[in-house]
Amino acid sequence: MASSALIDKLEAIIEMKASPEQFHDMLANKPHHLHHACSDKIQGCDLLEGQWGKVGSIIRWRLVLRKAKAGKDAIEAIDPDKKSITFRKLEAQILTEYKSFVYTIQASPKSEGSGSVVHLTFEYEKLHHGIAQPQFLQQFMVDVCKDIDAYLTRPN
Repeated sequence: MASSALIDKLEAIIEMKASPEQFHDMLANKPHHLHHACSDKIQGCDLLEGQWGKVGSIIRWRLVLRKAKAGKDAIEAIDPDKKSITFRKLEAQILTEYKSFVYTIQASPKSEGSGSVVHLTFEYEKLHHGIAQPQFLQQFMVDVCKDIDAYLTRPN
């Protein structure tokens, strides 16, 4: 059994102008359009198995994270009511340092006014104690969320 010191969690919160519905729809149903919002970070997203927006689907991300990389994720959960989607890393460079890596993206309405608050949660198990938290990935995802917001709220 893994030491609890190797299991960790990292979170981030981003305020957005886009509605929770807009943001969730883009991530859950149209991830193959994300390169329009942040082509400097996401070069594409391919559906390998299943259907867009369905649990169990396998997608391949083509990212620019320090340098161009590809990774394969499974959609573990989608909750349209809570506007959340959970991915599990299946194949990625990050899995050379982490035994498991799951991330959830949830958009909620702001308590006042329009827009949303996006909550990112990264849950992972390190292979050993010498591995740092994936703060580079946290910042990457924060930047991606901000780019999506700018894309979704741009003037027509």
